[in-house]
Amino acid sequence: MHQLTYGDIKAATDRITGHIRPVTLTPLDRGAIRTGPRDPLDDRPEQPCQVWLALEFMQHTGSFKARGAHNFLQAHRDAGTLPTAGVTIASGGNAGLACAWAARRHGVPATVFLPATAPQVKVDKLRSYGADVQLTGTEYADALTACQDFAATTGALASHAYDHPLIAAGAGTLLEEIRQQIPDLDTVVVAVGGGGLFTGVATAAQHHGIRTVAVEPNNCRALNAALQTGRPIDVTVDSIAADSLGARRTSTMALDAARQDRVHCVLVPDTEIIRARQMLWDHRRLAVEHGAATALAALTSPDQHHRDLAPPRWPHLPGSSYRPGNGEKVCVVLCGANTDPTDLIRTSPGH
Repeated sequence: MHQLTYGDIKAATDRITGHIRPVTLTPLDRGAIRTGPRDPLDDRPEQPCQVWLALEFMQHTGSFKARGAHNFLQAHRDAGTLPTAGVTIASGGNAGLACAWAARRHGVPATVFLPATAPQVKVDKLRSYGADVQLTGTEYADALTACQDFAATTGALASHAYDHPLIAAGAGTLLEEIRQQIPDLDTVVVAVGGGGLFTGVATAAQHHGIRTVAVEPNNCRALNAALQTGRPIDVTVDSIAADSLGARRTSTMALDAARQDRVHCVLVPDTEIIRARQMLWDHRRLAVEHGAATALAALTSPDQHHRDLAPPRWPHLPGSSYRPGNGEKVCVVLCGANTDPTDLIRTSPGH
């Protein structure tokens, strides 16, 4: 597999500029996020950290996935390898929506394979983007097999939700846009599922000397498991955020990115993900999916370390929180909002 480079992200930026929505940033109130213990070698005056939210859920199709999907198809069009049979993907989530949206923009068919158990609301939304939705089997694995067979027999271009360098490079363009607005950014915080967003953002961040905090739910820890074992392995998926972060296996690209300097891993419990999502609604009226709230939970969760999860050669103990330092500038990526907001409204004050 191609190892992602900063050059890949720069090329993706050129391809997608003008085709996607530039990210909007909004600052949190000063003092909203607690800083960590003071570094004894830091002789600067004490000052609060500064935290921004990257509202990437306002992107086309409601998630960052539109970046990678457009980059994937544009690169193939530029190379003359975009077939008239179009593109196909097995995904009932954000990746499927983004693939269908990008295919429509490029004027080619999109065939999306879902298990027959997929919620009707997802089927309807995919069809609203012009996708040919094929329901098959009862599990994602059944849909994936059917998608692969379809690509082999029709010549359609097979896409992937996260494990492809063009998909990850497209996601990495987000960090470039964030840096344009915060040139002296210290840290970016991203949720990790399969690892496409993390791989792209961490690769760009490494180039600019920026720390990346990779946040996973306790029970969707594909990246953490790969770091422990030294290779991607299948993990059990059982989290409130599994609809968007529930990849059973991370990519090799993500594992390579996580081994870089300036990467810090965090595992957060579902209770803190739910609390962070509710906080975004109560205090900012932002209705995001649990996967997006997972990133913020790293800054709002109580301090705790999972020493039993620490890989023997991994320099950071994966904790359940990240505490910014004195005056640290942090951006938290809210990556998607394809969610049912009714549970937020029911539990809001006054309801």
